[in-house]
Amino acid sequence: MTTPIPAGGADSLPPRIDVCEVGPRDGLQNHPVIYPVEARVRLVDALVEAGARYVEAAAFVREDRVPAMAGAAEVFRGIERRPGVRYAALVPNLRGLERALTAGVDAVVTWASATDSFAQSNTGRTVESELSGVLDVVREAREAGTWIRGFVSVAFGCPFEGAVSPETVYRVASALLDSGVDRLALGDTIGVATPRDVDLVLDRLSAVIDPSKIELHFHDTRKTALANVFRALQWGVTTFDSSVAGLGGCPFAPGASGNLGTEELLYLARGLGIETGMDAAKVRVAGQDLVVPRV
Repeated sequence: MTTPIPAGGADSLPPRIDVCEVGPRDGLQNHPVIYPVEARVRLVDALVEAGARYVEAAAFVREDRVPAMAGAAEVFRGIERRPGVRYAALVPNLRGLERALTAGVDAVVTWASATDSFAQSNTGRTVESELSGVLDVVREAREAGTWIRGFVSVAFGCPFEGAVSPETVYRVASALLDSGVDRLALGDTIGVATPRDVDLVLDRLSAVIDPSKIELHFHDTRKTALANVFRALQWGVTTFDSSVAGLGGCPFAPGASGNLGTEELLYLARGLGIETGMDAAKVRVAGQDLVVPRV
């Protein structure tokens, strides 16, 4: 099979990218230290001060399954809301959405897995059952006037089933798009993607959505995250997830290590002459403050 080549090649890169900061949610959900609400609020505020315009601040999930996300409503009550910033929360189901709306959340993330094995590990459901739940969440969220991000987990590889075909990703992504989500994100949940995988997935999805409207979430398990970002930039992708200090990992995906670090993403963008609107030095301080909290 010939690897598809994106139009424009290496010399055609976007002048600016949007950074979706997921550290306060995805970065901390599997961290060995469970941080108090006050520390998480301080982290969100510091990242916004550093220029972040999208922050996943918390997750409205079962606290017995993800103890690090306990107190999600308190986090949203404590953060300093600034205009022009999207403060998002992960919601797995209608109950999570109800809690998020009660807390004043106006941007939510919901997801479906690309494989049944990961869906079973994550939510105890099949892919079809997860998608059915997504439809319910999207419908209710839209009625509430809430912005919605639809996410495909294990879009590049599954810890239980191995390689995931682009056709499989296409089917799940198409269902999310048809449900009416505002944005589509694809997750390399266990960090197995290579630039060739990026080619294959984006080539298939470009039949239904322009790559510039796709958001990518890379883990750096095998140190290929920045290579994958660069390849996606050549396709015209302009939105990437990253986590301050490279924190993260999925508690339901064996072998998943940290996310792509925000600092590394900003360094690459600066080297390529791409604007991000973020201050790398302030991001670094925010991460250091989390590791060595104030007394």
